[in-house]
Amino acid sequence: MNAGGTASFTSPYTRMRQNLVVAVLAFAGMGASFMQTILIPIQSQLPRLLGAEPSSTAWVITVTLLASAVAVPIAGKLGDMFGKRTVALVLLGVLVAGSLVCALSPGLVTLIVGRALQGMGMGVIPLGISLLRDVVDTRRLGTSIALVSATLGVGGAIGLPISALVTENGDWHLLFVLATAVSLVAFVLVFLVVPATGVRTGGRVDLLGAAGLAVGLVGLLLAVSQGNVWGWGSPATLGCLAGGVVVLLAWGWYELRTRNPLVDLRVSARPAVLTTNLASVAMGFALFSSSIAFPQLLELPVAVGGLGLDLLSASLLLMPSGLAMLAMSPVAGRIERAVGPKPLLVAGAAVITIAYLVCVFVPLQAWTILVVNVVIGIGIGLGYAAMPALIMGAVPRSETGAANGLNTLMRAFGTTVASAVVGAILAASAGADVTGAFGLVFVLGLVAAVICAVIALLIPKPGRVDEGELQVQEQQEDVTAGP
Repeated sequence: MNAGGTASFTSPYTRMRQNLVVAVLAFAGMGASFMQTILIPIQSQLPRLLGAEPSSTAWVITVTLLASAVAVPIAGKLGDMFGKRTVALVLLGVLVAGSLVCALSPGLVTLIVGRALQGMGMGVIPLGISLLRDVVDTRRLGTSIALVSATLGVGGAIGLPISALVTENGDWHLLFVLATAVSLVAFVLVFLVVPATGVRTGGRVDLLGAAGLAVGLVGLLLAVSQGNVWGWGSPATLGCLAGGVVVLLAWGWYELRTRNPLVDLRVSARPAVLTTNLASVAMGFALFSSSIAFPQLLELPVAVGGLGLDLLSASLLLMPSGLAMLAMSPVAGRIERAVGPKPLLVAGAAVITIAYLVCVFVPLQAWTILVVNVVIGIGIGLGYAAMPALIMGAVPRSETGAANGLNTLMRAFGTTVASAVVGAILAASAGADVTGAFGLVFVLGLVAAVICAVIALLIPKPGRVDEGELQVQEQQEDVTAGP
């Protein structure tokens, strides 16, 4: 057993082939995260660009979130069943189609359709991380996971200034022309470089489980993401929230009783998996609190407590955070090999905690935001490298895709809650001095980081029964899978 808790695996592929696979999956992940953040810097300008009401243009962002939340766990399970490479290629194809629809979009409706397709393609990121377990030697797995996870920040970091530059100097459709080219290159590279390997469990697709999960998640996330618009006490918000919870409870009851469930809740309830997922929600909240607050603080007029920067300058100032995530990937890999992923997650949460302490107690200027955001990027890089390793250390290889998909969903839920809470706080202070509102946002980010650190400390090692089960299952899978 290695430090992460999984049985040792020696790849049948050469080191060069393994490196190529990691590089290609990192590029694919960077491209997918680029799609996810491409419109966030110009969200406030969408009503003018699209000639529509703000309540309507908000769906351009919301639909991507909803489609991604539904597609990610389903794609993970399909990858376990029919091959991760095959499903990754399908998702990249959907990403190409969605980007092309957006690039050719004449208006709001077709743009929303294209963005929904882009959201469905986001499942390629956790699927790519899961695929690493089938291709890369165990001793190099931690570094590889850290590198691919870091591309989440790199894609977003690159997307910020590119989005600002294109929008200020050209047609916004060019953003999606670039997105189409990136996703098409990723598709070709995955097809040519990534091998069809790993365990395929086969079986019938749990269509009822997929439908139940989709309806439940959409109801829950609609309530959280649209609460600021509809009103938190409105019938629409309460109806979606109650309906989503009821459907998810019924879905859980059904999943526990079906032979080949979409999500194996018994595996998800293992202490190591459950606590990692809870920590992921807290880290997602901590990450997105700053991701929403810093751009607005930098761009708001000085008269109301902002720093008065233009969109491009603010984007360039925030870009180094994603690059810090990339720079930390080899460090995270070495730490994971030496002490395991749990201390890595604790360290990441501790680093984010320190960054938010500075935000709470030190007056923020442009240069301090630059430094603090880089520190947060370092913490997120450590944490995002640890979480997939913790999940893979607690589940058999045949459940890797589904388990990583669920973990990604938990992170996304944390970011969604952060978006709603931070949005409500800042909206309540609109037109007035926002210093106190931003202070409250940073306190909440600090609390989320501390909660993440505490939960991470409570993550148990797999018990003796779990370890024995993992070893037996993985030995059986290695025999049946072959090279």
